[in-house]
Amino acid sequence: VMDAANDDEANILVASCPAGSCSTGFRLHTVCQEAFSQSDINSAFFLQTVRHGFPYQPSSMAFDPVQKILAIGTQTGALRLFGRAGVECYCQHESGAAIIQLQFLINEGALVSALADDSIHLWNLRQKIPAILHSLKFNRERITYCHLPFQSKWLYIGTERGNIHIVNVESFTLSGYVIMWNKAIELSTKTHPGPVVHISDNPMDEGKLLIGFECGVVVLWDLKSKKADCRYNYDEAIHSVAWHHEGKQFVCSHSDGTLTTWNIRAPAKPAQIMTPHGKQPKDGKKPEPCKPILKVEYKTTRAGDPFMVLSGGLSYDTVGRRACLTVMHGKSTAVLEMDFPIVDFLTLCETPYPNDFQEPYAVVVLLEKDLVVIDLGQIGYPIFESPYPLSIHESPVTCVEYFADCPSELIPALYSVGTRQKRQGYSKKEWPISGGNWGQGTQSYPEIIITGHADGTIKFWDASALMLQVLYKLKTAKVFERARSKEEKPSTDIVDEDPFAIQTLSWCPESRMLCVAGVSAHVIIYRFSKQEITTEVLLEVRMQCEFSEVDSPDPGGEQTPTLPSSGASSSPQESEPPTQQSTGSNSSDGARDNIPCLQVRSSPLKQSPGYQVELVIQLVWVSGEPPQQITSLSVNSSYGLVVLGNGNGLAVVDYLQKTLLLNMGMSELYSPSDPYQRQPRSPRKTRQPSGEVCVPTALCDSSDGANPSEERCKSPNSGSANCCLSFLLPLRSIQIIRLHSFTLYLWFFFHSDAKDNSFTRSRSSSVTSIDRESGEAISAFYFCESFPRKADVLVSPCLLVGTTQGSVMMVALSLPPGDQRLQQPVGIASCGTLVSLKGGILTMSLLDAAGALLAPSYETWYDPNASDEEKEKSRRRRPASPPSSQEGQDTQLAVLCSEKQAKVVALPSQTRIYKHNITEVSFVLRADVVQMAGTNCIACFCANGHIMTLSLPSLRPLLDVNYLPLTDMRIARTFCFSNLGQALYLTSPTEIQRITYSQETCDNLQEMLSELFTPVETPEAPNRGFFKGLFGGGAQSLDREDLFGETTAGKASRSLAQHIPGPGSMEGMKGAASGVVGDLARARIALDERGQKLGELEERTAAMMASAESFSKHAHNTMVKYKDKKWYQL
Repeated sequence: VMDAANDDEANILVASCPAGSCSTGFRLHTVCQEAFSQSDINSAFFLQTVRHGFPYQPSSMAFDPVQKILAIGTQTGALRLFGRAGVECYCQHESGAAIIQLQFLINEGALVSALADDSIHLWNLRQKIPAILHSLKFNRERITYCHLPFQSKWLYIGTERGNIHIVNVESFTLSGYVIMWNKAIELSTKTHPGPVVHISDNPMDEGKLLIGFECGVVVLWDLKSKKADCRYNYDEAIHSVAWHHEGKQFVCSHSDGTLTTWNIRAPAKPAQIMTPHGKQPKDGKKPEPCKPILKVEYKTTRAGDPFMVLSGGLSYDTVGRRACLTVMHGKSTAVLEMDFPIVDFLTLCETPYPNDFQEPYAVVVLLEKDLVVIDLGQIGYPIFESPYPLSIHESPVTCVEYFADCPSELIPALYSVGTRQKRQGYSKKEWPISGGNWGQGTQSYPEIIITGHADGTIKFWDASALMLQVLYKLKTAKVFERARSKEEKPSTDIVDEDPFAIQTLSWCPESRMLCVAGVSAHVIIYRFSKQEITTEVLLEVRMQCEFSEVDSPDPGGEQTPTLPSSGASSSPQESEPPTQQSTGSNSSDGARDNIPCLQVRSSPLKQSPGYQVELVIQLVWVSGEPPQQITSLSVNSSYGLVVLGNGNGLAVVDYLQKTLLLNMGMSELYSPSDPYQRQPRSPRKTRQPSGEVCVPTALCDSSDGANPSEERCKSPNSGSANCCLSFLLPLRSIQIIRLHSFTLYLWFFFHSDAKDNSFTRSRSSSVTSIDRESGEAISAFYFCESFPRKADVLVSPCLLVGTTQGSVMMVALSLPPGDQRLQQPVGIASCGTLVSLKGGILTMSLLDAAGALLAPSYETWYDPNASDEEKEKSRRRRPASPPSSQEGQDTQLAVLCSEKQAKVVALPSQTRIYKHNITEVSFVLRADVVQMAGTNCIACFCANGHIMTLSLPSLRPLLDVNYLPLTDMRIARTFCFSNLGQALYLTSPTEIQRITYSQETCDNLQEMLSELFTPVETPEAPNRGFFKGLFGGGAQSLDREDLFGETTAGKASRSLAQHIPGPGSMEGMKGAASGVVGDLARARIALDERGQKLGELEERTAAMMASAESFSKHAHNTMVKYKDKKWYQL
C-alpha cells in the first residue's frame, strides 16, 4: 500500500503539490482542500463483503432441519449458506478442491465438508463469518462417502479402497476402529467390491451399520461384534440406499434403472424389484434397462402412503428429454421435468430423528444452474417462489452498472411496477428454508445494480444493506421482430448468437431516463411511466451519406455552404416508405447496403407500466460492410440529448424533437479551425402535430462537387409545403477517402391514439462522417456545463468526448431557452482538442474551485403520460453551476483518466494542473470518479489486479491493493465502482462479488452481516410407547465413546491422516474481542503469559541453585578425601 501523508496532515492543500506532478501555471485562486487522510482509505479497510447469485458449478448440498439452513458446495471449493430471504454467506476452501459432500452437525452450528483432495474440514457457523476449526488430510486413501448420525460426534468415512474410518468431530482425530473391506464381504468373493458409495446406521439400532459397495453388495455390519450380520447381493451397481424409518427395510437404486427393496432379515433375494420408468413386457420377461437411478429417498407419513423420490432412471429411448425428478406416492407417479441436469436433491421432513415418521413436506432440487424447491403438500407439486437472487445468470450477463446513494423514491417506484411482472402458480406456503437472522447494520442508503443480458433483458436490483432483490425486468427485444427459425434468420446479423445482447447503457437516476446500446448497433431510449400505453412506429428517418475521393479545397479560402433552394422535389424512390425491404439494396454481387441489422416490429406495441420505449436508433450496413458496434453512450435529461459513438465518429440525437442533430466523423472532431460552420437544425420549423413531419435535406455524392439538393416535406393534412433546413455540410479542407459512413436509422414511437396516425411516409436524408485512418474510436462521453473555449467567461452546456487514442475534445451545445426548446434547433460546434493522455480515455468529470463534484444537470422525473398540468408541476431543471468566471481566473477543474494516466486541467484556461502516471507495466480497465468520505477520488482497477484510488484534485495515491489478477474478460467487462467506497464485479458467470474500500462499511460489516446460527431447542425424541419400552421394541442406543474411544479401539496410524488446526477459533476470538473489552482481554492474557513465564523462570532458577549446591558438596567431599594423601597414594 502506498503511503499517503502523515496522520497529522489531516487536510492536504492542493497548492502544496503532493504525489501528482503539478504545473507551474496553476491559476486556481481558491484554495481547494482535500479531506482524505490515511485512515479514510487504507488497505486494512479493503474487504469482500457479500457474494450474490447462484453458486457456480455446484457439486453437493446439505440441510439442517432444525436450524433450517441450506449449504451448497461447488467444484471450486466454495461454500454457500442460505437461510431466510436476505440471509446468505460465502466461504472458500483454500485448496480450491471440489466439495464432494456436506454434513451438518444438526442444531450445533457446525458443518463438515469433504473435499476431492481427500480432506475433511469442520466449519464453525456460530460466528457471522464462518471459519474452519479443524482439518484432517488423508494421505493413503481417497474419500468417497461420509455419514454423521444425528446427535453423534463420530463421523464415518468411506474410502475408494472399500474401508471405513471413524473420526471424532470434536477433536478431529482418527479412531483406531477400522472396518476393512475384506472383513465386510464374504471370504469366497474373488473380486474387490469397489468404493464405498453409502453408509448409514439402522434407524432403530445404532449398533448396526449399513455399508453399500459400488459393485452391488450391501453389508449390515455389527459394530459391537465387529463382523457382518447379513450380506445382500445384486448384480447391478448401487448408486444410493434409503432406509424405512422402522429399520426393517431399505431401498437401493441401481445403474440399470431398477429399485430393489430388501428386508433386513431376508438377505437371499429382494422383497421387491421395480423399474419405475421401464416398459413392462407382456410375456413376463425382465423390463428393458433404463438409465441409472442416481439417488432415491424413502420417506414415511403417519396418515398415508410413503413418498419415494428419485432422480434419473428414464428410459433410453427418451433421447433429448430433460432431467426429471420422479415423485412416487401411493399409486400415483409424478415426473417433474427440470430445466437443467440434477446435481443433488434433499427431502425436507418435519423431524430430524430417523426413527420416526418423516412427514416430508418439500424437496430441494439442486440443478446445475438453478435451485428448485417443490411443495409436496399441494396437488400438482407446485414450486416455491425463491427469495434469493439466483436468476442473475438467467441469460448471460453482458454488462453491469452500480449506483450507490440513489434517490430514495427510485426503489419503491421500480418495485411497484416490478410486482406486476411476477409469475403465477407458485406454492402459497412460505419459503421452507427460513433460518438465520438479518444483520443490524446502520448503513441505509439506497443502492441499485443494473445488469444487461445476452437476450436483451435488463434487470434492476435493490442492493441496499448487503442484500440483493430483483426489482424490475425490462425486455428490450420486444421492440424488434424475431426470427422464428434459423432459416428465417436475416442475413444482416453481425453476431452469430444473441443479436439483442446489451453492450452498454446510460442511466440517469434522477430523471429515470434509460438509454441502451446493443451488439447489433442499435440504441433504444426509454422513459419511465406508471401508466400503460400502446405505441406504434409512425415514422422512420434514415441518415446516411458516402463520400468518394475528391480534391481538397484551398485551405486558405473560406467555403460558404450552399443553402437549399425551394422547389426541388424528391424522387419517387425516395418517397416510398423506407421499410427494411425498400431501403435495403443489394448489388449484383449480393452486397448488403442501407439495411439495419434488426427489423423493428411494425405491429402496435403494448407497453406496461415501467420503462417504455421512446426512440430506436439503428446503424445500417454500407456497401456490404456491417456497422461498427457502439463503443460509448450517454444521455442527458436536462438537454434532451443522447450521444453515441463508435470507430467512425459520433452522433447526437435530440430525443425531444426526434431529430438527428449531428453525425460527425473522427476527423471532424480534430478539425475545429476548418472554414465551415455546422448549423444543424430541427426538421420542424414550427411545432406541428405528429402527422406533420418534415425530413431533413439530403446530400448528393460529392465526387463531382455538386451542391446538396433540397428535399421538401408536405404535411398530409394541410398539403402546404414546409421548407426545412436540416444540415449545412460543405466539403472539408481535407482529402476525403471513401470509408464506412456512420449511418443510422431513427425509429419514432407514438401513441396509437394520436389524432392522425395514418401518415407513414418518410424521406431519406444524410449526413457525412469518415473514419480516421488510425482506427480511433470514441470511448467516453461526459455532459457538463463548462467553458468550451479559452476565452469564454460564461459557462454553457458542453460535451466532453474521449477517444481510444487518449484525446479529449470539447463540443459546445447551444440550447434554445425555455419553451423554444421544442421548436428551435440545438446548436452544436466542435471546439477542438482539450488535452491528450496516454492510453484510451476511460472517465471524465468536472470539479468546482472548492473541489466539489459538478454533476451533469438533469431534469427531475415526470410521468410522460400524465396530464400537461402534472408535467409542468414536476418538470424543473436542476440548478446549473455558477454562471460566470472573472477574467483571468479558473473556476473549474476537468478530471480526466485514461488507461495509463490521470490529469487535472483548469478551465477555462485549459492549463494542466496535475498529472499522475497510474501504471507503466499494465493498464487500467475501469476508472470512475466517486464520492468518498465527504469528498471525491478516482478509483481504478488495473489488468494486473491492482485496485488504486487517487485523491482529487491533487491525484495523490491513497490506496494500492493487489487484489485480483485479470483471469478472464468477464471481470474486465463487469467491474465497476460506485459512490461511498463500493465496487462489484462478476466473479463467475452466475455470481456477483461486492467489495468495499470504505472504513465505515468495514467497521460496520460485522453488524451488517446476517447471522446463520440462532439458538433453537432440538425437538423431543419420538415417544417409544409403553409396549415397546416394556418389550424392547424401540430404538437401540449405542455407546460409541466406549466403542470408538482410544481406550478400547486404540490409536490410528499416524501416517493415515494429518491433523491441521484451523484458524476458526482464533478468528472467532478476534471478532468477539473488539474495542476496550478486547484490549483488556488481550492485556489479561499477556499478563497471564508473563506470570507463567516468570514462574517457569523461578523454577528453573531454583533447580539450578539446587544443582550448584549439590555440586559444591560433592567437590568439598572430594577435597576432604584427598587432602592428606601423598601423590603416590592416589
